[in-house]
Amino acid sequence: MAITSLDGKRFAEMVIKGANHLASNAKIVDALNVFPVPDGDTGTNMNLSMTSGAKEVQKNVQDHIGHVAAALSKGLLMGARGNSGVILSQLFRGLGKAIENNKEVTTKEFAAALEAGVETAYKAVMKPVEGTVLTVAKDAAKKAVEIAKIEIDFIPFMESIVEEAKKSLNRTPELLPVLKEVGVVDSGGQGLVFVYEGFLAELKGEALPNESTISFSMNEMVSAEHHKNAQSFMNTEDIEFGYCTEFMVKFEEDKLKKHPFSEEKFRNELSRFGDSLLVVSDDELVKVHIHSEQPGEVLTFGQQYGNLINMKIENMRQQHSSIIGDMHNTLETTVPKEEQEYGIIAVSMGQGIADLFKSIGASAVIEGGQTMNPSTEDILTAVKEVNARKIIILPNNKNIIMAAEQAAQVSEQEIFVLPTKTVPQGMSALLSFNPSLSLEENEKLMKEAIQHVKTGQVTYAVRDTTIDGIAIEKDDYMGIADGKIVETSKDLITATTSLVNKMVNEDDEIITIIYGEDISAEKVENVTAFIEKNYEDIEVEVHNGKQPLYSFIISVE
Repeated sequence: MAITSLDGKRFAEMVIKGANHLASNAKIVDALNVFPVPDGDTGTNMNLSMTSGAKEVQKNVQDHIGHVAAALSKGLLMGARGNSGVILSQLFRGLGKAIENNKEVTTKEFAAALEAGVETAYKAVMKPVEGTVLTVAKDAAKKAVEIAKIEIDFIPFMESIVEEAKKSLNRTPELLPVLKEVGVVDSGGQGLVFVYEGFLAELKGEALPNESTISFSMNEMVSAEHHKNAQSFMNTEDIEFGYCTEFMVKFEEDKLKKHPFSEEKFRNELSRFGDSLLVVSDDELVKVHIHSEQPGEVLTFGQQYGNLINMKIENMRQQHSSIIGDMHNTLETTVPKEEQEYGIIAVSMGQGIADLFKSIGASAVIEGGQTMNPSTEDILTAVKEVNARKIIILPNNKNIIMAAEQAAQVSEQEIFVLPTKTVPQGMSALLSFNPSLSLEENEKLMKEAIQHVKTGQVTYAVRDTTIDGIAIEKDDYMGIADGKIVETSKDLITATTSLVNKMVNEDDEIITIIYGEDISAEKVENVTAFIEKNYEDIEVEVHNGKQPLYSFIISVE
C-alpha cells in the first residue's frame, strides 16, 4: 500500500529508527575519522546529538508533523556535540522550519524541506568544505526534489534518497584528497546515511542488520531509576550514594585474558559500589549506570576489562539541592554568584589543565575536549552559572567551536566565542585578557595572542595508515604540530623530542610542557633534560595536566 503523505506519528517512528540505526553503527563512523588518533568521535557526537533529538520526539509524538519536526529540532539543537552534531542539528532545523505549519507532508514538500535543511546547514558553516556530510546531504536533497516530481509514494521516494546519499558518500574521497589518501569515505556523511537508512527501514516496516536499541533501552532505564530513587529521597543529606556515574568499557583482548567478562559476575561485583545499578553489554562493550559514593573506584574496576569511554559523573546532592531550593549543600556552596562584568568559560579535559585555567582567570571550566565534546546545552548551563554581563568562551578544540557558537546564538547573553583550537591557544588568549578593556578590545588582544603560540601534541595511533606520506603503524607514538602529524616513533620520548625539534626556532622564548595522567616523573625529566640541553636560552615550564589520551601537550612561544 502506497504511503502518499507523512504525518507526525510516522515521522516520529522514522526519527527513532534512524537514531537507533546510527547508534548501532556509531563505532563504524568513529573508525572513519581520517586521523588515527584515539579521539575519533564523529560517530559518538552524531549519535549523542541524534539521540537527544529522538528523545525529545518521543516526548512529543503527535499527528502534526510540523510539531514533531520542531521537537526534533529542539532536541538536536540542545544536544548537539562537535561539528558533526551541530551540522546534523542545522540540517533538521531547516527541515523543521520549512514544515512547521504542516500537519502532514507530500514527497514534494518533504523534498523541499530537505533542501531547506541543506541551505540552513551551509549557512551555519563559515567555510563549507565539499566531500563532507554537507555534500552528502545536498546531493540527497537534490535527488529528492527531482524524484518528487514523478513519485508520490514515500517508499520509492526514500529509496532514491538513500541510494543517492550512498553514491555521494562514495564520491567524497574524490572531493577531499585526504580521504582518498587514507582510503576512507567521510565519517559525517556515513553517519547521515545511517540515519536515512533508518528512515527507509521504518517506512518499509523492515528490521535493519545488527539493529540495537542499547542506547535507548539504557536511557529509558536510567530515567526510570532516577525517577524511582527521587521519590525516596527526603533530604539531600539522606542520599547515601552521591554520584550518578555512567560510562562504557570498550573491551580489550589482553585485559579479557586476565579478567574474562561475564555480565552477571560483572553486575554482581559492581553492586558493592552503590545502587541503581544497570549493566548492558554486547560482544564489544559494556555500558554501566550506577549511583556510587566513590566513582573513581567504579571506573578503576571497569578498566580491568578495557578502555573507558563516554564517561559522565554528576553530583546528585548538588542537583537535588538545586531542585528543592536547599542552599546548604553538604559538598559545595550553591549560593548564587554576584553578577560580574566579565565571565570566561574554558573547555578542557584533565583536572590539572582545569586547575591551570582557573589559576589564570577562568570563571568556569567545562569538562570536555578529545572524545568528550560538550553539548550546546552544557555550554549554556555554564553561561548561566557564571552569571556575567559579558561572556568569553574558549572552546580549545576545533570540534567544539561550532557548538559554542550555536550556544551563543541561542543565549540572550552577550557572548563572544574565541575560536581557540588547542589548550595552549586558550591559555595564551586568557593570559592576554584585560578586564579593564572593552569586549571588542579584548577580542583583538586575545586573537593576536593565539597567533603567537604553537601547539604540539603526542598521542598514539589507533590503526595503520599513511598521511602526508608518513607511514603510521598502530600503537606508534605520533608527534602532531598544529594539527599536522610530523613525527612517528615506537618510543614515546623519541616522538616527543623530535616534535620539539620541529617546532622550535631561534625566536622562541618559552616552552610549556603539560604531561598526561599516565606519564611518569622519569619520562617528564627525560623530555625537560633534552630541552634544557639543546635549547639553553629557552625557559621551560612543566605542569601536570592529568589529561587522558595525550601524553604531552607542548606550547611553544
